[in-house]
Amino acid sequence: MSTPDFRSRTFLVDHVRQTLAFYHPRCIDPDGGFFHFFRDDGTVYDTRTRHLVSSTRFVVNFAMAWHHLGERRWRDALEHGVAFLRAAHRDPRTGGYAWVLSWEHGTGTPIDATNHCYGLAFVVLAYAHALMAGMAEARAHLEEAIALLDGRFWEPAAGLYADEASPDWSVLDPYRGQNANMHACEAMLAAWQATRDARFLDRAETLARNITVRQAALTGDLVWEHYHADWSVDWDYNRHDRSNIFRPWGYQPGHLAEWAKLLLILERDLERHRPAAWLLSRAVALFDAAVTRGWDAEHGGMVYGFGPDGAVCDDDKYFWVQAETLAAAALLGARTGDPAYWTRYDRLWAYCWEHFVDHRHGAWYRILTRDNRKYSDEKSPAGKVDYHTIGACWEVLNVLP
Repeated sequence: MSTPDFRSRTFLVDHVRQTLAFYHPRCIDPDGGFFHFFRDDGTVYDTRTRHLVSSTRFVVNFAMAWHHLGERRWRDALEHGVAFLRAAHRDPRTGGYAWVLSWEHGTGTPIDATNHCYGLAFVVLAYAHALMAGMAEARAHLEEAIALLDGRFWEPAAGLYADEASPDWSVLDPYRGQNANMHACEAMLAAWQATRDARFLDRAETLARNITVRQAALTGDLVWEHYHADWSVDWDYNRHDRSNIFRPWGYQPGHLAEWAKLLLILERDLERHRPAAWLLSRAVALFDAAVTRGWDAEHGGMVYGFGPDGAVCDDDKYFWVQAETLAAAALLGARTGDPAYWTRYDRLWAYCWEHFVDHRHGAWYRILTRDNRKYSDEKSPAGKVDYHTIGACWEVLNVLP
């Protein structure tokens, strides 16, 4: 198998197209929304379950495809996805978005109607990308979703968002997490890019500083995942539960790299408004910690997590960790001019090309063992849809000549 030029614009655009081709058009449910669960060969193994994270990430994928590639089929898929968010996930009585639905023959029943800040952040991200792609009606949806996010989850004293509320919004869970705030930062950056409203850029900067500087100062200057209601560190949350993909225990190299990427995007967008030298220094520190602790020198690739003592606590290889790390490496290489970051980028892409990319059917495998064996043939369960891999390619394209 030949190794392509991973810094080639042609390669990256072709890889986006090939990844999209795995999902489209087989993901389209003519009765509404998208199918979310795919085996390696593209077979749909659950036609009913609809997860808010997948529903929104499909919208982001197709919005970016329409925005960058300009083919009508991507606009059609985008409109199809936004319509499902509005008609199926959104509860017009509460304004909230159901976390999980059962959907059959055009009728949806909530399985889990819990309101998650993480999910609502992706709703904001989806509408922002739809607006950037030229969907004018998404502007009102975006404003509505941000008003809901701020009205229900924002905690001014902490300068961060709470995490979870009951379906009727009457009970706010005491758990606090960095992951929802990281994706809220991503969403606010997209809202800024779609509207040029400085409110959203300011909010992104506040979230970034409070997580990667203030909260990180409590945990060795790295980003810990879990906190109590007063934003004190919860060192034990999910310590013995590896099944919760949205709230994993330990330091996450993938999140350290993802924050590095977001800090560099924030620095770029703030450039004309005000200096923020801390953004680059924190991006470098978080990325360097991610690869120092996370790179598997024996088998290649980035592991999933390490504990407060620095020892690896989860040596599985997840697709999104690799994608976020190679994107951050490219952005750091372009920003600093240091060729070591591009070397890291090439090395990680080569690893992914060998082990994660499915060269027969398309898209990426979701999870591998430490020595790079698949656990199952479930390529895309809830939440995947290759949003991270497609997004990484677009981010790298943004910094290539």
